[in-house]
Amino acid sequence: MSTTSAGMAGAGASGSIGARMGRGAAWGILIAIVALSIFPFYWALRTGLTRNTELFGGGQQLLPENGTSLNFKRVLGLASDAEIREATGRDNSASFNYLLALRNSVIIATIVTAGQVFFSAMAAYAFARLEFKGRDKLFFLYLTGLMIPPIFTLIPNLILIKNFGWLNSFPGMVAPYFLMTPFAVFFLRQFFLGINRSLEEAAIIDGANHFTIFRKVILPIATPQMVTLAVLTYVTSWNEFLWPLVVAPTDESVQPLTVALGAFTQQQPGTSPDWSGLMTGTVLAALPMLLLFMAFGRRLVDSIQFSGIK
Repeated sequence: MSTTSAGMAGAGASGSIGARMGRGAAWGILIAIVALSIFPFYWALRTGLTRNTELFGGGQQLLPENGTSLNFKRVLGLASDAEIREATGRDNSASFNYLLALRNSVIIATIVTAGQVFFSAMAAYAFARLEFKGRDKLFFLYLTGLMIPPIFTLIPNLILIKNFGWLNSFPGMVAPYFLMTPFAVFFLRQFFLGINRSLEEAAIIDGANHFTIFRKVILPIATPQMVTLAVLTYVTSWNEFLWPLVVAPTDESVQPLTVALGAFTQQQPGTSPDWSGLMTGTVLAALPMLLLFMAFGRRLVDSIQFSGIK
């Protein structure tokens, strides 16, 4: 009996050690993945804190030898001509109106997000709750839009926007993305299908129509999922590059940050790009999205898991 107990105790201790080693290995792999993911952003920040004259003449240490915030002042338009020459080592330097591009990105992303979330919610409610002939077949046909590469619709959309006279304008920027998208409708429909129908039946007994049910019953319940969709849509719109480049290739007054950064790279004088200024602009462009994910990251994970999207 004692021998058996000792053997079981030994097996239990061995299993406990194995479990701890497994958890330790999993945490080590996770930390390594996180470090690899964060390192490019850190290196961009490190480059932004270094003068151009030191980038090509100094080493590649993890920390900048003589850190400076001059590049951030320069990108934000707060530096004098003398400070710009000190930072770049040049008498002439490319210009980058960060605040104007930031304003444009905020306007475009906000309008697109508001339109997509609202119209996608209405379409998702119709596909989840309204009964009409061919509903499921229509939904399947609508979802096939997920399999169409966006590049295929670029030229038709561009011709349509040109015919409307919306080139180099905010309406031209937001028009193709303002209404619902297949992913957004599918995401919200999955959640709407799980809502207890007794809530809607009680509202119908009280005399509510479908729009009232949607506005006063469904939307309050679906607020977390709609916030999640809003964050995902906002980030996607913020990072869009090809469509704004095609619609507004020359007008800086409507160009978002992604296009403005590309233009900033192309107007570099000489053969060596202004890497410090470019990396500074990149860090400042990514910072709002990082703050957004820090604020809503946990809600994003929970809502996506609840909606059944893998």
